[in-house]
Amino acid sequence: MKADDLKWFKPLWRRVAITGFLAVWCAWEWIFNQEPFWGVLVGAALLYSLYNFFYAFPKEETPNEQTQSARPPEEQDGPGS
Repeated sequence: MKADDLKWFKPLWRRVAITGFLAVWCAWEWIFNQEPFWGVLVGAALLYSLYNFFYAFPKEETPNEQTQSARPPEEQDGPGS
């Protein structure tokens, strides 16, 4: 994903909404329309979104991780401490 895409998909609700929409659409195609072509196509998009939005999506740093990494090197615990 590009940096702009990551920024837009950062809120969890957007990723959940898109994945939920694809899940409902996939179920609709398989159950009600009985269209295997569209079911497979939307199912592939659903699997792709599950992987990219929830497994491979970059994790956010917690506030503790941000403050620890921002400390100057002389204040960090090292081998001489």
